[in-house]
Amino acid sequence: MKKNKFSKNWIIKQKRDIYVKKSKLEGYRSRAVYKLQEINNKFKLIKNNSLVVDLGAAPGSWSQYISRNFNITKIISIDLKEIEPIKNLIHIKGDFTEEHQKIKIQKNLGKKADLIISDMAVNTTGNKSIDSLVTGELCIEAMNFACEFLDKKGSFISKIFMGSTFNEIVALGKKSFKQVSIFKPPSSRKDSKENFIICRNLR
Repeated sequence: MKKNKFSKNWIIKQKRDIYVKKSKLEGYRSRAVYKLQEINNKFKLIKNNSLVVDLGAAPGSWSQYISRNFNITKIISIDLKEIEPIKNLIHIKGDFTEEHQKIKIQKNLGKKADLIISDMAVNTTGNKSIDSLVTGELCIEAMNFACEFLDKKGSFISKIFMGSTFNEIVALGKKSFKQVSIFKPPSSRKDSKENFIICRNLR
């Protein structure tokens, strides 16, 4: 009963959401696209002719935004799910933490990436503490990946939830990058614990 009520409330919220309506009008795959747009408007991290890796990319709205708005050399996306084709995108179906998938990503990149992005979060259980913890672990995995695959002057963007792993992630970011910022985009729902960590220039 509780789950059905949660689902019903989510559907009502989606129907009222201006960003959901806007994404449909503009042909984007999800409202998440506006979070990346707002991050980039503030931090100016996405540039023409860059190499980008999109971790946990499905349904692909972040890659779609970059492909549509920037003259990008190449975007490599990876997710456990398939993604509908996007211009300039090479998609790998799999887990980005597995060594054989890392080898595939590196082969497709050819050199170090300019930007690594992650909007990954676990499927919510309804327990915000557990959801925050597991999503935090994903963020740490993504940051470790970024440290391995980014160019020295590259940037990393990842979803981060306020919770038990928040301080650990920020500390890891500061240890690994010269510039670290936390930002909550205006399009992020007010009742959501999500923020984004923006890291620039590897140490």
